[in-house]
Amino acid sequence: MRAERGEERPAPAADAARSRRFPSVTRDTARPEGSGRAVPGAVSTPARQWPMLSVLTATAAGLLATAMGHPRIGCLVIGVALIAASVLRRVLPSVGMLAVRSRFTDMVTYGLLGVAITLLALVIEPKPLLNIPFLETAVRFTVR
Repeated sequence: MRAERGEERPAPAADAARSRRFPSVTRDTARPEGSGRAVPGAVSTPARQWPMLSVLTATAAGLLATAMGHPRIGCLVIGVALIAASVLRRVLPSVGMLAVRSRFTDMVTYGLLGVAITLLALVIEPKPLLNIPFLETAVRFTVR
């Protein structure tokens, strides 16, 4: 109706420039908090993404150890890599592609997965390094 009366409506970009409030309708996804480069742009790309590359390298080493017949060591390495990712996400202001969602969500996700995989590595048969009493009963109950 404004256009019929000859009044022009300002562009959405102009509205956004005037107001610092979030728009009522989301048109795009926001970047995660720490998704910037971990190192300034003058450095080569692998060096800028060192947090993600270090976690991926440790995870690859764990997978390789598992494939070579050492599942306990491999799972421990993967679990520790995920716990390290959680610590890196907490400590560093910018972690590159290691940032997926908000800092809190990334820390909790990486941390819980890392602890779960580490605990599973410690209870792997034969000769588990950690004995959880109710676990044997739970396995018997579910396998029956």
